[in-house]
Amino acid sequence: MSLLSVTGLHKSYAGVQAVRDLSFEIPPGSVTGLIGPNGSGKSTSIDCISGFQRSDEGRWSLAGRDLTGLPAHTLAMAGLTRTFQTVRAYGELSLIENLCVAAQEHDGIGWWSSLRRSAACRRVDDAARTRGLDLLDQVGLASYRDAPAQVLSYGQSKLLAIAAAMMSRPALVILDEPVAGVNPTMVRRIEAIIRTLNQQGISFLIVEHNVDFIMSLCAQVIVLDAGEKIADGPAAAVRSDPRVLEAYLGVAPVPARA
Repeated sequence: MSLLSVTGLHKSYAGVQAVRDLSFEIPPGSVTGLIGPNGSGKSTSIDCISGFQRSDEGRWSLAGRDLTGLPAHTLAMAGLTRTFQTVRAYGELSLIENLCVAAQEHDGIGWWSSLRRSAACRRVDDAARTRGLDLLDQVGLASYRDAPAQVLSYGQSKLLAIAAAMMSRPALVILDEPVAGVNPTMVRRIEAIIRTLNQQGISFLIVEHNVDFIMSLCAQVIVLDAGEKIADGPAAAVRSDPRVLEAYLGVAPVPARA
């Protein structure tokens, strides 16, 4: 069974089709890349799949459970979380407080229980703090745990976003431009963290403009162009696909002479 199955995704804006009949499968335990030129439909696709936009048509499921049209918080509870290209953090809160806030979005504790500080609420809070401290250690931010998030560098903020997405113990994490705007050292660090988390059983769908990063990390790569899927397969095969080269370079490769 596929972990994530997407079938016939369509999305239009004012009559302009951003995504046309997109279908793909992501196997469990995998790291999959989603690439394409600007305007190819990558962001629209993951916004629909992650519950931040409504699609016009199409269905998607996670481990056989239909998630079509469900809001983002419900998807998180079902095992699908995501990061954003623009890092979202509460700058005045400490790193561990940011992660505890992320946990509250899907911990199932109602406002009344939180207000009364019930025993169940205290147990959930303690578990969230323990989970958050472990994740900060995994992403290399343990020494900043009590520091306000606003002191982090841009690259460190990307690490915090990954940790926040992991708080609900998801089956699949969608990463939106995880290495955009960071230095080569941080790129390698983020790649190592993704590999480690993947070895722990987390699957990833990564949207990224850094093709070298995607090709070195992902076993499967999906390529979009002008809202349509033009390639889907092993990284080595996709990298040499004439349609992919034409989409990125604007010119189809000239066949070698015999």
